[in-house]
Amino acid sequence: MVLLGLESALRDRYPHQLSGGQQQRVGVARALAADPQVLLMDEPFGALDPVTRGALQQEMTRIHRLLGRTIVLVTHDIDEALRLADHLVLMDGGNVIQQGAPLSMLTSPENDFVQAFFGRSELGVRLLSLRSVGDYVRRHERLNGDALVEGMTLRDALSMFVARRCDVLPVANQQGEPCGTLHFRDLLSETSPP
Repeated sequence: MVLLGLESALRDRYPHQLSGGQQQRVGVARALAADPQVLLMDEPFGALDPVTRGALQQEMTRIHRLLGRTIVLVTHDIDEALRLADHLVLMDGGNVIQQGAPLSMLTSPENDFVQAFFGRSELGVRLLSLRSVGDYVRRHERLNGDALVEGMTLRDALSMFVARRCDVLPVANQQGEPCGTLHFRDLLSETSPP
């Protein structure tokens, strides 16, 4: 329960006494308590509000890294799959259509179905969701102001560029220390598939 940030007092509560986020966390905690090598999760975040959903997705990513367990996640949310997966399997009518790393599936779809599934018009934004700010930081530059964090996606950075209407943003590391800048034009070059 500590791993998922759950208070020990929740052990004595019934599911109807918990919030949706708490119910999901307790469910994951119960599944992890058995110490499985493979964890199957079917639409685990579907009934949650966007804030709780995002927080739990980050928690699952952290737990996956920490415990090294294989997690099979069934979802119909393309962005969720791209954000969480190391390996994707795209199925239609019970048949595997294509599988592979998210980047290769976005940039090298095997057929029109795969290309349409990922959305032709959203390809650039989806590619940005697979890259982090830290990979594009110009470390020799410094700029004052509210900083992006190295670990955030380029997709999130794009939102910040639009909101702030600027061409360059400061970047900080996970500890909040300045570590460079990110330029808007670097995002534009990243959205072009190889």
